[in-house]
Amino acid sequence: MAFFFNFVAICTLLYFLVQIILWLVLDSDIELFILSKLGKPISSLKGKVVWITGASSGIGRELAIALAKHGVKLCISARNISELLKVKQDCIAQSNGVLGPNDVYVLQMDMLDVNHHNDYFNMVIDHFKTLDVLVNNAGRSQRAEWNNINIKVDRELFELDVFAVVHLSRIALNFFVRNSIKGHLAVTSSAAGLIGAPGSGTYTGAKHALHGYFEALRNEPFELNVTMFCPGPIATNFLQECFTDTPGVKYNQTVRPEDRRMTSERCGYLYAVALANKTQLSWVGTFPLNLVLYIGCYYPNVKKLLMKIVGMRRLRQLRDSR
Repeated sequence: MAFFFNFVAICTLLYFLVQIILWLVLDSDIELFILSKLGKPISSLKGKVVWITGASSGIGRELAIALAKHGVKLCISARNISELLKVKQDCIAQSNGVLGPNDVYVLQMDMLDVNHHNDYFNMVIDHFKTLDVLVNNAGRSQRAEWNNINIKVDRELFELDVFAVVHLSRIALNFFVRNSIKGHLAVTSSAAGLIGAPGSGTYTGAKHALHGYFEALRNEPFELNVTMFCPGPIATNFLQECFTDTPGVKYNQTVRPEDRRMTSERCGYLYAVALANKTQLSWVGTFPLNLVLYIGCYYPNVKKLLMKIVGMRRLRQLRDSR
């Protein structure tokens, strides 16, 4: 009996030791890492129709290219039509002859124009006759001190990052239901949707709201897959478009070369893996984000102690990849 308990104790210790090592060395959660090696390949989505909002740059662009490499038909939408056309050409070129011009549909669209969401959706259906996956990627981040944020900024950020996403997703869901399609809704959330990010109060609140909306949806009786994808700091131009504490004022900063950020290409690839495997929750980011997220999500008491040890200054440095 003593041998049995010793064996169980050793196995438990090894289990947690391996977990901690993986938290330290991986650039994604453990499930996503395993799926990237042993799960369904991205090519399992070949021939499917995927609509990516906010696809003119950054994560959206790289996700589109990662999917195009495996023959996925795409609708790419954003406000910047000229950049979308460049993404289309990149997608066709990267597909190695599998995709033609009609397989990558460019849709100039402002997510805030919710009164025309139905029109935009119908344009996609008119072109492809169906839709399999909607990726809600469009949105903006924020840099501002909590106490200085004008309430108009809160409203503007929520309109874009939450309400526009929810509205378009409801249109897609109703399409899936009417046509007996087991569709897939994906949302680009953030590490800030899992733990509070200092200096990004409204953005953190918006991302938490998205998790609430889509967790509730997941628990309702629809034949539907829902993926929440949470990137940490990624090397994109997102800082230029960040909200601040003042309406109409953008942060207008650039990512520095020395910042420790995951490349947008790597993020796009892992996002594609998450879609292929229909994960419910996935996150990605460079050290030490993985460790912080695991502790923050699953060990709240350890998180309290860690916050006292690390302090707000270092947490802010983590947010800024320094």
